[in-house]
Amino acid sequence: MSVDVGNRLRHLRMAHKLSQRELAKRAGVTNSTISLIESNASNPSVGALKRILDGIPIGLAEFFAFEPEKPKKAFYAAEELVEIGKGKISYRQIGDNLFGRSLQILKECYQPGADTGKVPLVHEGEEGGIVLSGRLEVTVDEERRILGPGDAYYFESRRPHRFRCVGPVPCEVISACTPPTF
Repeated sequence: MSVDVGNRLRHLRMAHKLSQRELAKRAGVTNSTISLIESNASNPSVGALKRILDGIPIGLAEFFAFEPEKPKKAFYAAEELVEIGKGKISYRQIGDNLFGRSLQILKECYQPGADTGKVPLVHEGEEGGIVLSGRLEVTVDEERRILGPGDAYYFESRRPHRFRCVGPVPCEVISACTPPTF
């Protein structure tokens, strides 16, 4: 039996209306520690998980026994999309609770020059997207392409990848990834 610690922690943190920063402060860990755990890029030790859960507060037994209801909502108005990005990159997610879901859908907006970083992203799963407007430079492994409206990408997310808006106007993309990574 496999337990999705990251999504479970994210769901409980958000249910208690805590930011990653606030939970990290309460638990005495860094923001990046919480982020890595929630994205399932890092598995905490039992001791570290207990310290983090004490910041919510919730016990280990309750954490592992917790099974939230899957969302039943099927339709979302534009203003109901949840902003999970920051800075020059906006990620507006469909639904605020992805616990138990295997797909994440985003409306992304990259401001001119916005970049996901010099260090390529790497995580488990698959992702794809379609450029709606603007121009997006997508790098996967050593291959780089500039995509425009109507162009698309789809690849295994464990391949190092990076996104960058090129040109003078923002770039909008509709993307999906499985499993959810934010």
